[in-house]
Amino acid sequence: MSVVERAIAARAAASDVPSPCISICRIEPESGFCEGCLRTIDEIAAWSRMSDADKRGVWRAIELRAQAGFLASAGDKP
Repeated sequence: MSVVERAIAARAAASDVPSPCISICRIEPESGFCEGCLRTIDEIAAWSRMSDADKRGVWRAIELRAQAGFLASAGDKP
C-alpha cells in the first residue's frame, strides 16, 4: 500500500488514528521530513499528544508531501 493510500485510510479512521511510522527513522536534511513517514521532527515528537483531528491533519500533510514528490519509502518510488 502506498503512503497516499495509507493516508487516505488513516484519515477515514473514526478514532485511534494510526501512526504513520514504518520504522525507517531518518530525517532527510534538505526537506526536513522523515524518510520513512514524511513527518517533521515536531510532528513526530507531538504525535502521542495530538487529538485524532490533529493526527488526521498530519496524515493529510503526509499525503500532500507524497503527491509533491517527497517519497516516504522505496515502495513508493515510480
